Amino acid sequence: MIEVQGLTKKYGDRLAVDNISFSVKRGEILGFLGQNGAGKSTTMKILTCFMPATAGTASVAGFDVFENPYEVKKRIGYLPETPPIYLELLVTEYLEFVANLRRIPRSEKKKKMDAVIERCQLGDVRNRLIGNLSKGYKQRVGLAQALIHDPEVLILDEPTVGLDPKQVSEARGLIKSMRSERTVIYSTHILSEVAATCDRIIIINQGKIVAQEAINSMGATGATTKTELVVQRSSEDLAQSLRSVKGVRSVQLISNGKERVIVETDPTEDVMAQIAKVAVDKNAGLIQMSPVQLALEDYYLNLISGKRGISI
Repeated sequence: MIEVQGLTKKYGDRLAVDNISFSVKRGEILGFLGQNGAGKSTTMKILTCFMPATAGTASVAGFDVFENPYEVKKRIGYLPETPPIYLELLVTEYLEFVANLRRIPRSEKKKKMDAVIERCQLGDVRNRLIGNLSKGYKQRVGLAQALIHDPEVLILDEPTVGLDPKQVSEARGLIKSMRSERTVIYSTHILSEVAATCDRIIIINQGKIVAQEAINSMGATGATTKTELVVQRSSEDLAQSLRSVKGVRSVQLISNGKERVIVETDPTEDVMAQIAKVAVDKNAGLIQMSPVQLALEDYYLNLISGKRGISI
């Protein structure tokens, strides 16, 4: 559905997007994750034909964004970080204005307006001035304008910024409800958002893609491997012996109802047998050993801090 190859964007001497390539399948919700200034919004503006790239290619539904921007725009719904709304209009007036811009036939206009008002839960405010609405409702109006022409692709740039927890939860539910209906790219710098909403994630840092993975495999590989030991007796002597094993980077003792030892190791070293032997030799009463998946937060911070050694 979306294909990007070698996309690059320069602002003078500054490289905002640096030779990135990725694809998004039909019906997939892709999380585009990165710090502010990482290049997320620039990439989205190129995909939505708001600005040209310096180099590379991009296509949406088979149409090149540079050669066929009109065809691309017909197939895309776009919600930028600041919703493109007119505060002096009623909600219905604004949606009718957008419907006219999208050249929706008069015979279909009311039906499509009613559909997005219901889907975005705007029924209670449909006849109110947009300028008098809360931040959450303004964001819903922005989403409604992106959906009114029933696009194949939906591109959302930081759609939950400034919303309260209830509004964030509602926005997540709405986005997830579109799974399989349309392709969604969802830009954010909030880890919990992509984990709760998306099928797959792309992490971008300083204009470069540093990871592309399915959400359920995030952190399965990383700069380190963690193993949890459940023991009957833990001690600093045990910890010191474990630290002496080649490939062990750190050892943490945890006591919260049961004795646990978290051992962080180099993923290139197979040290499970040595760790088990130390626990037995130290008479720790080894009950269980199991791998610990690297937390999404740790994985993300490793990537953006330049700690590579990560398989993607």
